[in-house]
Amino acid sequence: MCSSCGWRYGDVPDYDLPIPRIEVVYYIRYDRRVKIGTSARPRRRLASIHHQELLAFERGGRQLEQQRHREFAATREGGEWFTLDDEIGAHVAALRAVGDPWQLYARWLSESLRA
Repeated sequence: MCSSCGWRYGDVPDYDLPIPRIEVVYYIRYDRRVKIGTSARPRRRLASIHHQELLAFERGGRQLEQQRHREFAATREGGEWFTLDDEIGAHVAALRAVGDPWQLYARWLSESLRA
């Protein structure tokens, strides 16, 4: 059994089941700017936004996204874009310390499917 998600090694989800909605707050970088947004389908969403790097995911929806926008309001450039400063950099580094964004998303998805 996988200690992270609880699935037996080799088991795969039933593809007839709908994919669970896992909302994430994403942090993407373009130059010295960071976009803080949210999506329930991050692969599709990030494919539609021009960016240089996916920095991190944080599990949560609109409420958490709005909270982050308020926290980093001093560096807001417009819309959901912020200047990458030390405060945002430290927050992203703490999220990255937990794990790779896509691996975290896969684990959250696995946990949800298991439930």
